[in-house]
Amino acid sequence: MNPINMKSGFALLMAVATGLLAGCASSPETSSSAGSSSSRYSISQDRAPSEDYDVSGLKSATPRYEKPSRYGNKSPYTVWGKRYTVLADASDYVERGTASWYGEKFHGHKTSNGETFDMYKMTAAHKSLPLPSYARVTNLDNGRSVIVRVNDRGPFHSTRIIDLSYAAAKKLGYQKRGTAHVEVAAITVTPDGSMSVAGEAAPSRESAPATSSEKEGIFVQVASFTQVESAEQLSQRLRNVTNAPVRVYAAGSYHRVQVGPFAQRGQAEQESKLIEQGGLGRPIVVTDPL
Repeated sequence: MNPINMKSGFALLMAVATGLLAGCASSPETSSSAGSSSSRYSISQDRAPSEDYDVSGLKSATPRYEKPSRYGNKSPYTVWGKRYTVLADASDYVERGTASWYGEKFHGHKTSNGETFDMYKMTAAHKSLPLPSYARVTNLDNGRSVIVRVNDRGPFHSTRIIDLSYAAAKKLGYQKRGTAHVEVAAITVTPDGSMSVAGEAAPSRESAPATSSEKEGIFVQVASFTQVESAEQLSQRLRNVTNAPVRVYAAGSYHRVQVGPFAQRGQAEQESKLIEQGGLGRPIVVTDPL
């Protein structure tokens, strides 16, 4: 088994003065424990849970302000001879690349910041985002989006940018393939509760007025992409689950997938809940030009 698919765990962080970080696997086929025969894990190879876990009712993580964890934020840190830096400010972090997932082998073990990994929760591991933090992950192959809470380090594999929990990967529809092409956008929450998504200038849920003006409308924004093809793909899926108009609105270099306009904010909020229940992300209510 290839050790570059692994992340060192919290126990290793405490034991090694150099601060090696990690804890999760890249895919069920290629995962391994830290080292070739570590006794830390009772399962030698990672895998999905034996039961068919239903994620239809599983919701995204809810971003909130959290202070940095005591563990897992050392910067720089070194893993297998390679040096990594934790971002002091992740508000502009947007990256595209390959996502993998980790599951039963690591279930119940410590993450890099000392929490207990739960493969049924919406969490993730990342090499440079602060712990804990939040990120929106979009599967660019099918347009699905989730919000995850980042509480672990990894994946220390040169071709992968994020490891999701098994549940989050299944929510995005790639748990059987093992990997997916994704976009990761950091979500920043300030102490006063205001929230922003990297790469977007969209207002928060509370920013839309009660009614629309003549030149502006109230919309439900489901996602935002740099590539119009991804936006169009998601808009097609939305048309199968809503009777409201769906549009792709160009804002700078981003293409916002929006439903509406709605005459009243309450209508938009109701539609937002229906879209979220349908597993198409965690929409926000915005005001944009008609």
